[in-house]
Amino acid sequence: MTNTVSHVSDAFRAVWRWHFYAGLVVLPFLMLMALTGGLYLYKAEIEDVAYRSLATIEVGQTRTSPDQWQRAAEQAVGGTAAAVVIPDRPDRAVQFRVRTDQGERTAFVDPWTGQVTGTVGGQGVMEVVKKLHSLELFGKPFNILVEIVAGWAIILGSTGLFLWWPRKGRDVAVALPRPGDPARRPFWRNAHAVTGLYAGGIILFLALTGMPWSAIWGDKVLNVMRESGLGRPPAPAAASAWSHGKGHNAPSGTGWTMEHAVLHAPSEGPGILSRVIATAEAEGMGQPYTVSIPADPSLAFSVARLTRQAEDARSLYVDGMTGQVVGDLRWEQFGGGAKAFEWGIAVHQGMQYGEINRLLMLFGCIGIWVLGISGGLMAWKRRPRGAGLTAPPRPTDPRARAAVLGIVVPLGVIFPLTGLSLLAALGLEAAWRGLRPRR
Repeated sequence: MTNTVSHVSDAFRAVWRWHFYAGLVVLPFLMLMALTGGLYLYKAEIEDVAYRSLATIEVGQTRTSPDQWQRAAEQAVGGTAAAVVIPDRPDRAVQFRVRTDQGERTAFVDPWTGQVTGTVGGQGVMEVVKKLHSLELFGKPFNILVEIVAGWAIILGSTGLFLWWPRKGRDVAVALPRPGDPARRPFWRNAHAVTGLYAGGIILFLALTGMPWSAIWGDKVLNVMRESGLGRPPAPAAASAWSHGKGHNAPSGTGWTMEHAVLHAPSEGPGILSRVIATAEAEGMGQPYTVSIPADPSLAFSVARLTRQAEDARSLYVDGMTGQVVGDLRWEQFGGGAKAFEWGIAVHQGMQYGEINRLLMLFGCIGIWVLGISGGLMAWKRRPRGAGLTAPPRPTDPRARAAVLGIVVPLGVIFPLTGLSLLAALGLEAAWRGLRPRR
């Protein structure tokens, strides 16, 4: 019996030690992503406040030509239109994303008068929040950290559940808040455990459904789904083969699984925005939607509905010269893999099931902050007097490491960058142990 209890204690200490290290490295990034993700849940409301003076217009009698909107936007910014968002309200301006040599700007155009009401840098304040959330604001390579952070967030949740789970010789697991003194460590341990219990599932869901945006894992899975037929809808027989659009030609608003899908139109020469929008309206494209304007005249215009629910996804591909629809891709044509990922992303963004969905995702974001603050305070309060942060004690039985490896190795296989970071952590720990006797 004594050996069994000792082994369980060593396993607990091994998992606790890795839970500490994972939290120390990952929680700062997770807290940043939770803050920006929580803000992005309220994207529409924040943009409405930030750009109300530019976006709100008076409803007129007759709309001017979309080609006039495009000319006005390009002239005001001094660039080339890349996309336009058609709103679902008549008292809202259309928004043009215009590409210039200095970057992109967004122009707001009154569709009733054809006049520009104002411009903002990039795609607005929420685009900055989005790039912070994906870590792309610090440079494209930093997007790789998304996969590492998400993988370690799953490790944090798994090890946390192991530590919380009731076992012989310990008190029952904490499931309800308990009164206590905030100056003492047990208060924060209780807050950490209760928050992890109720918010942990949401946090794990956010980590898993955030993986499609990662630079390595997301692209690989997207390509596998495309090649296997589980992802993108098949190309219509009347259209030519799919290609991968890059940069300016990448359609916007088409959803993750369709993000880089571009169709070649059968005609040549520049397209006409008025004809494309007229086709979209005639085909019953629900507003709001985005029209991506290709720089390459051999590519079709893509018209994508800006959906709140995954099942409403629809993308039209229109030849700008003739107005002919060369592709009409809908949710029903998506493969099983694409449906699963698009559904996960819609839930991740708090849109799939209305306000209750958004509030649950917000609860997960707040939970990350509570876990980060309470975990940091616990670690600080348990440190030896006069010392800095110290890791939990190393287990005495080397076999106890199997408890950790049993949790993290499968995750390292599924998410390779997480696995590489795990190997790096093990190497650093081994090097540190080798240096300590000399020190």
